[in-house]
Amino acid sequence: MTQRKPLAIATALTLCSVPALAAADSVQSRSDMQIYGRAHLSVDHLDDGADYSEMNLSSNSSRLGFRGQTDFGTVTGIFQVEQEIDFSNSGSAWASRDTFAGIRGGFGTLRAGKFDTPFKRARGPANLFGDQLGDMRNLTRVGDGRFDERGQNTIHYQTVNFNGLQFNLAYAFHEGDDAEEDAKEEAISASVTYKAGPLDFALAHEAWGEDTERGERDGIRLAAGYDVTPELKVVGFYQSLSNDQDNVEDSTTMGAGAQYKVAAATYLRVHHFIFDSDGDDLDAAMTAAGIEHRIDSALRVYANYAMVDNDDNQALTPWRQARTTDTAGAAGETATGFSVGLRYDF
Repeated sequence: MTQRKPLAIATALTLCSVPALAAADSVQSRSDMQIYGRAHLSVDHLDDGADYSEMNLSSNSSRLGFRGQTDFGTVTGIFQVEQEIDFSNSGSAWASRDTFAGIRGGFGTLRAGKFDTPFKRARGPANLFGDQLGDMRNLTRVGDGRFDERGQNTIHYQTVNFNGLQFNLAYAFHEGDDAEEDAKEEAISASVTYKAGPLDFALAHEAWGEDTERGERDGIRLAAGYDVTPELKVVGFYQSLSNDQDNVEDSTTMGAGAQYKVAAATYLRVHHFIFDSDGDDLDAAMTAAGIEHRIDSALRVYANYAMVDNDDNQALTPWRQARTTDTAGAAGETATGFSVGLRYDF
């Protein structure tokens, strides 16, 4: 009699585990998990126009991420955990880039976490030198008037794609770990994008509360790209930012550029941007030109030259954004750089 008890218990546990294992196998069969990343490095010669003129190795928004989705029938669960990887110096910081969880379905996509705001992503149609020497953010992301940030503690809704047209709305509840009592730390970011045929277009607005780290501010951004021919693409960009803090000047940034496919996998690029500040002698202009060859869709090499011409009280450079090179510029000088880089997506 006593020998039958363990056998009965084992049999019962086995029978109970069969549905659980079947359910687990069912979920696994509907899941798609991926490890991905980017190694992006460049060797740069940087000159601030004054005393600094040196060679540098830079890691440029290199990353490692984990993402996945599981089909639950009516909705799909999604997640992503992504961190910057510094190949040149300090290693990495866990979950420092877009990190979120959410659901997707016939209603669109709803997610929560920390990620690029719709305003930040709206530069995409005109982004010819992203994460490279000459990146437009060297002029669009200046001082405490800056935007182009990841929203913390943010919830984001994106509509389904209506024949190329999509709407985005993101709301950040607060900065830091906890909301401060009676503090206005909220931020709202919205965009409308259209990508179909030869046209790629984005219009965005973003506003931050008065108690956020950089104060009450708002901005509008318009970016567009148009394929004139299969080989030639032209782009344009406009941004206007205002900040209520007394020590932060309002600004306007605008620019235009072009990309020309000279061979099957080789592209020439050029753009010119102007930063116009309400402050005295704080204007700047940036020009960048480069060539890129794509060995494969996942592997490319390039060479760029870029320069920023500063007014007397301005000290911007073409190299400080989205890269580990962080040498400051010199006021009133022309900062120049030459970069040879490799980007490998995996």
